[in-house]
Amino acid sequence: MIPRYVAFLVIVGLYFSQLASAHHVLGRPAYSLNEDSNTPPSMAVETQIGQFFVTYMVFPAFPKANQPGRLNLYAARIDGGEAFDGEVSFFVRDANWLGDLMGSSEEKLGTQLIDDGVYRQGFVFNKDGSYLIRAYFEADGEPYDIDFPLQVGAESPIGVVGAAVTLLLSIILTANIVQGRRIKRAKMQSGARSRS
Repeated sequence: MIPRYVAFLVIVGLYFSQLASAHHVLGRPAYSLNEDSNTPPSMAVETQIGQFFVTYMVFPAFPKANQPGRLNLYAARIDGGEAFDGEVSFFVRDANWLGDLMGSSEEKLGTQLIDDGVYRQGFVFNKDGSYLIRAYFEADGEPYDIDFPLQVGAESPIGVVGAAVTLLLSIILTANIVQGRRIKRAKMQSGARSRS
């Protein structure tokens, strides 16, 4: 049998452990997270383009409309590993298929010089949505374009496929109703002729 004092200590320990509640994660209050904090990025992609290894990251982890964010781009030569030391221009446009069909305009976010081996571009989007960021630079007389998607805010619950299925179902339903009315009218007209 367990001695009473051990049971008492266990109960007291459990009671006080319930009183300790965390208001933050990993030692940082949630209200202090912004584009300058060292939180994980929402996206970190490494790719090879031409003669360069390119890594880009988007901060904060979940970009929102009307809140500042930051893009970090690292570009290093494949052969020697030295960082690209030139200008990188950043552009943005809507990343939806309707915008592509309508020829959505591209807006320049800015042109950055290297800062401690990194190209940093700040951004603030006015509304939630899907965007396509383009980083452009020239090296050895060759142009380099790096495109990557950026989701600002929550994604739309109805995507392109959902909208297409909804449109298709509404067309089928409308055609069914119209055809049903035509058949009914034709039966009524043929019934009236047979009686006369």
